[in-house]
Amino acid sequence: MEKTRKELAFLHDLYVTPDWTRRFTELADKHLNLHDAENVLYINAGTGDHCFAIRENLDEKTAIFGRCENEDILSIARDKAIAMRSDVDFSTIAFEDGSFDAVIADASLVLPDDVGDFVEDAVRVARSGGTVTFFLPSAGSFGEVFSLLWEVLFKDDLGDHGHAAESMITEQASVSALKVKAEEFGLTGVRTETASEIFEFADGAAFVASPLVEDFLLPHWLETLDENEKEQVKEKLALLIDAEDGDLSFRFSVKATVVTGKKRLIES
Repeated sequence: MEKTRKELAFLHDLYVTPDWTRRFTELADKHLNLHDAENVLYINAGTGDHCFAIRENLDEKTAIFGRCENEDILSIARDKAIAMRSDVDFSTIAFEDGSFDAVIADASLVLPDDVGDFVEDAVRVARSGGTVTFFLPSAGSFGEVFSLLWEVLFKDDLGDHGHAAESMITEQASVSALKVKAEEFGLTGVRTETASEIFEFADGAAFVASPLVEDFLLPHWLETLDENEKEQVKEKLALLIDAEDGDLSFRFSVKATVVTGKKRLIES
């Protein structure tokens, strides 16, 4: 049964933030320099954990704004802010051009086809000379999963006879392509950093049933299938994982990538 947006917001807070998002934010923290910023915008702030961590490390005069993905996630973030007596300002509003000294944007769950528009918007709200940082999985991620998905789809003649799995691989942007995209949207001095992150599950059933996979990754990967086909693929994918790995746990890797640059100065 498809979960409601409110249910997904709670799953995001309980499972996605501490395991998935944390891998990206820990890498981003190594490259963030926000101490000269008077105001900071965090796009896709989730339920606020990274915003709160950033708040603790900055001067209280620095204003922190978090733009949440939807109203249900926003509600959890605001409740946390009240409980923690934090002054992070969470909302879902669209900000004006050139409003922030620094912009941080979590694209880790943004659909690949939407990444371009997402990055362009992050650059748009940064002031001239301001810093923009975004992070997401790059090419080479999920390879262990995609190879097994291709086998399931091909054998059962689903997803255009396996071509759906092939498109999952090709839709991921390479690090070099992400750098070019950032420059095209107005960033200069673009730097990238990539780390390989490993996600581990006890067996095939645990992998398929995990909230990260079932509710946030598989819906996109299997979007071209009908509901019966999706259930069929999940069941056979779990069985194939166990057949391939036996008593071993199942692991897949993600190329977590952080891209940072400064918005090009506008000549007067």
